[in-house]
Parts: sequence; structure tokens; C-alpha cells
Amino acid sequence: MKKNYYQKMAVLGVLLLSLFGFQKYTDKKTDHFPNVQFVSESLPTEILTEFDPNELDENQWQKLGFSEKQTATILKYKQIVGGKFLSKEQLKKCYAISDEKFIQLQSFILLPENNKDAKSGSFNFEKKSITVSGKFNPDQYSQNDWENMGFSEKQAAAILKYKSFLGGSFVSKEKFKECFIISDENYAKLAPYLILPAKTPANFNPYDRKLNAQKTKIQITPFDPNTLDTAGWMALGFTEKQANVIVNYRDRNLKGSFKTLEDIQNCFVISPEKFAELKPYIKLNSATMVKNSDTKKTEFKQQEKTDFSKTDINSVTFKQLLEFGLDEKSAGSMIGFRKKLGGFMTKEQILETYNIDKELVQKLLSIAPLDNSKVERYSLVDAPEEWLKNHPYFKYSADKIIFYRISNPDDKKIWKLLKTKPEYEARMRLYVK
Repeated sequence: MKKNYYQKMAVLGVLLLSLFGFQKYTDKKTDHFPNVQFVSESLPTEILTEFDPNELDENQWQKLGFSEKQTATILKYKQIVGGKFLSKEQLKKCYAISDEKFIQLQSFILLPENNKDAKSGSFNFEKKSITVSGKFNPDQYSQNDWENMGFSEKQAAAILKYKSFLGGSFVSKEKFKECFIISDENYAKLAPYLILPAKTPANFNPYDRKLNAQKTKIQITPFDPNTLDTAGWMALGFTEKQANVIVNYRDRNLKGSFKTLEDIQNCFVISPEKFAELKPYIKLNSATMVKNSDTKKTEFKQQEKTDFSKTDINSVTFKQLLEFGLDEKSAGSMIGFRKKLGGFMTKEQILETYNIDKELVQKLLSIAPLDNSKVERYSLVDAPEEWLKNHPYFKYSADKIIFYRISNPDDKKIWKLLKTKPEYEARMRLYVK
């Protein structure tokens, strides 16, 4: 009995010692694995511009400061959520985009704030196509030139800021391609027409170029803006196109002469920086004002004021919109949207136009009538393919409509198969017979 008792006590003691030793071992401090954070190069905010993350390719994500792995993760996440980011809220959930990076990009992202706004259809972004008419030197292009090519106002401004960042010249096709908003697709369109060297010089230094640009700054002497022709404005540093715009603005819009400094400042091709540079040298002369006004009297006859209560919104002209008080951007946007639609069906549509002065347009809509009787309308079965693919309300469903109507030549069946959101269908039905 005693022998068995002592054997049990010995075994118990060994177990206790083993347990104590194990506990002492596990109490040792362990080295914690360091927190992993994504590190991305921070892009200067002055180079950033508005962008649709659904349109960015691998190269453009990397231009935003993301690594190859981060970019691959973002593109993979895009496929996981259905091949398209619906909102900023959804994009933010991608773990490859840190909170700091998202804050930097947030105001430039062309997406609704959250999924609720996306589903409501209150946000609409239309991608513009880029068109090139012939060979050109991008160093000589103004804000207006880039916008006419198809870039948005902010994108055009960013291109010019990038050029300034390089020292006032794009230098080469290589450097031009590095501009963040120039996608590979758009660069492929532009490259054959760029009048630039293919390669960047080995000794290229943007800071040296900026210094040289300052040294070769144009020497300006006092001048009368009412006596300058195109060559005179070009001598002040404007391109030929800009100089022509200034002369036309003075001779046509202002009836032959600038009357005040504000008249000059209001010319849209004269940037605030350029105006500040020229202002000390501008000498307005009352004698040349009168002279120019007299010589233009026969050329510019007093036009009768437009009676907007009798002017159809679907036929109002660009000049009449300017007469009403809209600026060139608002008037151009309204006319451009009307052209794409083929005409407005309701006044509410007009307020959906981007870049308009909504308060002033609302005032116009309260006065002017809208006649939609001449606007083209089709059934889904008979609508021309080109019309479907170009119309802002139909182009995203055009391929489906064309496919469905082959085997289902019936509008009711096509509507059921499309399964579009009610608000989208309501807009489309405005142009359906």
C-alpha cells in the first residue's frame, strides 16, 4: 500500500514540475509581427484631375502611385464586385487603397458617394471620346484646344499643369505619355499626330527648364489692346489660335474695341495669370475706342433683342443663350446635350446638363416654351442601330436591344428582357413611339 502511494506521489510530482516548466516557457515574450501597411507614392494634388476608376488601366493606377501588386489587387477586386465600381463607398473597401490614399483621391473620383445614390441613378458620367484632326504640337495647345479635342475642363487644366511641371514643354512623346490622365488608349490615338521627339534627352531636368523659361521670359512694353492684330497678340506670348480668338472677341463680341480692363479679363483664352502679367502694360486709349467703334458700325448692326417668351428651347441658338446671360460653357453644354439627344422632350431634362448655371437656366425655362413635336422617336424594334448607340439614354442598352429584337420583334417583350431600372426606362420611353 505504502509503496503504491509513494509511486503515485512521485509521478504526480514529475507532472507538476513539467507543467511548471511549460508555463514558464510559454510566459516568454514573443516578438510580434510588424504591422504591414501599403506604401504608395503620393501624387502631387495639382497634377490630379477628375477620373472614373472604372476606366483606368493598369498603367494609370500605377501613375496614381500604386505598386504593381496593389494595382493587381484593385483590378481583381473590381472583377469580384461585378466588373464595375458602383460608388466611392465600395471602392474604399478595397484593402489595397489605404485611408490616407483614398482621402487624397476622393474629391477627384467620378462615382456616387454610396451604393444608394448609385442605385437611384442620380449620378451620371459620360465618357468623352478623343478626336484628332491632324498633326499638332501639344506645347502650343491651350485649355480650349484640349477641351475641343474631347478632354474635360479639369483634365485640360491638369494637362497644362503637367506641362508646367515639366518646365513648360512636354519634351518628348515619352514624357507626354507619363501624364496621368493620358490613358494608353488615348495615347495610342494621339501618338501618330504628336510633333515631339520620341525619346527624352538623357540630360533632361525639369527644374533647369523652368529656370531657362524664366530667363527667356517675353519682354512686354506698354501697348494699346485695341490696335493689336493677331501678330501683335502672338508677340505677347499667345498662340496663333489664341490670338485669333482675342481679335474676334474684341471685334465681334465687343463691337470693335475693349472699353475696360474687365473686358480683356473676360476673354476666356486669357488666363488670370496671363492677365496679371499684362495688366501693368495695358494702355486703353479713348481715341482708338471711338475710332474702332465708328469703323465697325456698318459691320455690326444693332440686333433686335430676342423675345424669349416666343423662342422654342429646341431651336434657341448659342448666341441667344449668351444674350440671355449664360456664359459660353453653360450655353455650349446645353446646345451640345440637346444635339446628342436629338432635342429635349421635357424641361426637366435640361437641368440634367453638366456645367450649366442651373439658376439662370431655370429662369429661362420659366419664360421660354418647349416644342418637342419635331424630335425623332422610334419603337425599339425600328430604331436605327446608329441612333441607339449614340443616344445618351439608349447607348448602354443598345447592344441588348439589337440582340433581343432579332428573335423578339415586339417592344413589350424587349422591355421585359432589358430589365432596366424604372428611372432609366422612364427616360428612354420619352424617345419611344
